[in-house]
Amino acid sequence: MLQPCFLAKFVAMSAEEHISPEIAEFFDIGCGRCPLVGTSKCKVRTWNEELHILRTIILKTKLIEERKWGVPCYTDNGKNVVLLSALKESATISFLKGSLIDDVHGVLIAPGKNSQSARYMKFTSVQQIKKVKSIIVDYIQQALDIERHGKNVEFKKDADPIPDELMELFTKQPQLKTAFFALTPGRRRGYLLHFNQAKQSATRESRIQKCIPNIMKGKGLQDR
Repeated sequence: MLQPCFLAKFVAMSAEEHISPEIAEFFDIGCGRCPLVGTSKCKVRTWNEELHILRTIILKTKLIEERKWGVPCYTDNGKNVVLLSALKESATISFLKGSLIDDVHGVLIAPGKNSQSARYMKFTSVQQIKKVKSIIVDYIQQALDIERHGKNVEFKKDADPIPDELMELFTKQPQLKTAFFALTPGRRRGYLLHFNQAKQSATRESRIQKCIPNIMKGKGLQDR
């Protein structure tokens, strides 16, 4: 249910930006994935102006605006290309296949040391965004071209070992093994990293059990 303050803001934003209720809600109360949603400490509210500027730049491309995983997602023919989000220390624009972008300016950041595909740019001021606007536009266009040409990231195939606890479950639940190896390489690797980060066998078992429902549904670790 949209609150009165949100509805008033939505009407104003809609008239000016043709923003959908789902996207307007993101800017008003946040992505909804943490307890800070709707509070003054929400990361989206902290970087609201920067996110709006980035959104304006993205909307000048041919990408379609949707909302996925709680954040604005920009797609082409149903394929996810770019995401808008906020960290505690910055606003971000993420490229789902960013590792394929020719980052001649050295501005793309990997979300983690094991990230093989996604890359993002972070911003802490509107001035910073304006200064590199041409680079942002170039990289969005590269990301769009990458998707339209059907280019894919060549993931390392399960470089991480399968923990004994999961192997044991495979023998007891063949359907789990089938579902796990039917996942994309990136999703398999995400699970293996998550499981193997646990030092204790009991913790690994607990993590595996919690992930089984999503694995059986063909979803990744972060999928909703």
